[in-house]
Amino acid sequence: MSDSVRTNVNLFRFLLTGLVVVLFVLASLRVGYAQSLGWEGPTGIFVTPLAYTAASPEKGIGLPIVAYHYVNGGNVLGDFHQLSITAGALKRVEFGYTRTIHNSGDNTSFSPLWTEGFNTFHGKLNVIPENYAKQKWLPAISAGFLVRTQVKNVGGVLNSKDTTNADLYLVATKTVTQIKPIPIVLSAGVRGTNASLFGLGGNAPDFVARSFGAVAFVFKGPAKSTLILGSEVSQQPRRIEGLPLADVPTTLTYAARIVPLAKKKLNVDFGILQAAGQIEPGVNLNARARFAFGISYGL
Repeated sequence: MSDSVRTNVNLFRFLLTGLVVVLFVLASLRVGYAQSLGWEGPTGIFVTPLAYTAASPEKGIGLPIVAYHYVNGGNVLGDFHQLSITAGALKRVEFGYTRTIHNSGDNTSFSPLWTEGFNTFHGKLNVIPENYAKQKWLPAISAGFLVRTQVKNVGGVLNSKDTTNADLYLVATKTVTQIKPIPIVLSAGVRGTNASLFGLGGNAPDFVARSFGAVAFVFKGPAKSTLILGSEVSQQPRRIEGLPLADVPTTLTYAARIVPLAKKKLNVDFGILQAAGQIEPGVNLNARARFAFGISYGL
């Protein structure tokens, strides 16, 4: 079976399984507000966090949100599965944990540079709430961090050791409701990081500042559902530890989020990830136009 046929068969199987899961969850939902976790656990789009935090009371900790994400990384990187749990606290804080599970690719030259998976711990503090002091122009502004442990991709494999990398970020998000009937979500931020491709590419040799942003359009769907179409951009460190000639491009995503019912705590995401192709002569990661899927449910 060719690589392209195998990819299409696996994609069909995954979509069918995902549909069954969605139908099962829809049958058991309780009333609540929709929340969605991004790729590494923070509330966000696919690969960029938003300034909003997981729902919680002013005093105490809210019920957690659980999520599953999948990215078909191609024949070199392989497939990545992520299981996340995130909770809000004090109406201004969120924190959580994500486990990345990796299925190896079948490229004999480069796939051995990726190993089983790693851990991600994250936290976020909403510094300024949206529309604070009745200023309708003011975005929500939050600061957050991510710490990844047991990362042994690329440089870790080459040096036979587990590594740790981290992000520190500041993000501003504003939902523009004045443009009816299609609200627009705008988000932008900056992060300091020494992770390559969010840890999927291992470590970067230095801690550097990189920008990110997102735009999304919110549409009303049938039966009180909501459809959100958006795109993200996230600059990456240009170099990968262990591959000194590598030149990693900016990551782009194109995403669609479905909220089946306005008062249900379920989000289903589909997306296309543009990560990295040929990063140096003779090294093609084949991670462009890769399919991504996510589902989040608030308990």
